[in-house]
Amino acid sequence: MLNLSPTLPRDRSLVVLLLGAHSDDIEIGCGGTVLQLASSNLDVEVHWVVFSAIDQRRKEAKASAHDFLAEIPKTSVELHDYPDAYFPAHYAALKDSFKALSRQVTPDIVFTHYRDDLHQDHRMISELTWNAFRDNLILEYEIPKYDGDFGQPNLFVPIPEDVCNLKTSKLRRHFASQENKIWFTDDLFSSVMRLRGIEARSPTGYAEAFYNRKACMNW
Repeated sequence: MLNLSPTLPRDRSLVVLLLGAHSDDIEIGCGGTVLQLASSNLDVEVHWVVFSAIDQRRKEAKASAHDFLAEIPKTSVELHDYPDAYFPAHYAALKDSFKALSRQVTPDIVFTHYRDDLHQDHRMISELTWNAFRDNLILEYEIPKYDGDFGQPNLFVPIPEDVCNLKTSKLRRHFASQENKIWFTDDLFSSVMRLRGIEARSPTGYAEAFYNRKACMNW
């Protein structure tokens, strides 16, 4: 396992763009990494975008985003109201939203959905991410679900156990609308991070995992 440290900008903030189809996707997929960034000494600017946040889910999304980003001074939260489960039917409008976003933000890192996710909304967001941000580093996160579509990620971020616990507690605190889902449990979220921690030989025992399809290495 080779540990790589990115070359960070010296004259400006590190710009991070977080993209999620639904209200809790970013938190589930990379919430621990966001909390790690928040606790670091890095100069970070974070843009958080959710494409389906309606009614109660909108309130939950807004409260959760601000909670996860509470320790980061430079942030923006953008919530859209595309209908859940119908993203392919709104392709043109979604593409226009991505075009607008690409004019507003020039990210160093983009976190988005896994390209091979079997949820149609997730796949659409991943596809449009690659279309709009092809010159940026894109890391695809994973969401556990019934479909059994977990793959073999190739980039890992070690997460301390207390940050894992903080991630799961924030998820449970903010998304009461999901409490009736049999998969929305602390042990599922922590188990995924524990599994990826073993695969990464994480010194903390936990990690979040991502798919890195393109990267340049300069010696």
